[in-house]
Amino acid sequence: METIQILVIGRHPEILATVVRLVNNNPAWNATGCQTDDEAIRAFDAKDFTLVLLGGGIPPESETRLSQYFRDCNPDIGIVQHYGGGSGLLAAEIYEALK
Repeated sequence: METIQILVIGRHPEILATVVRLVNNNPAWNATGCQTDDEAIRAFDAKDFTLVLLGGGIPPESETRLSQYFRDCNPDIGIVQHYGGGSGLLAAEIYEALK
């Protein structure tokens, strides 16, 4: 089974690190964390991601810009907004998006 690549974007370094760690606890998933729009776009261009996880603290204009960019590059990309709530909710959101 191929590892699912997940791009995680968040503005708060500690929360981003926690979300990346939680995603990477699943051996079938590999998370790449980014804090800025430009960093996220560079990462997206460099790797074939299946899913983008937008964390808290991202301004609406950045969410719109990033989502549009990712969909323009890959219309099939899954984009999920995650605002917290623990590892169970995070896993459920990812599983739902991967259906």
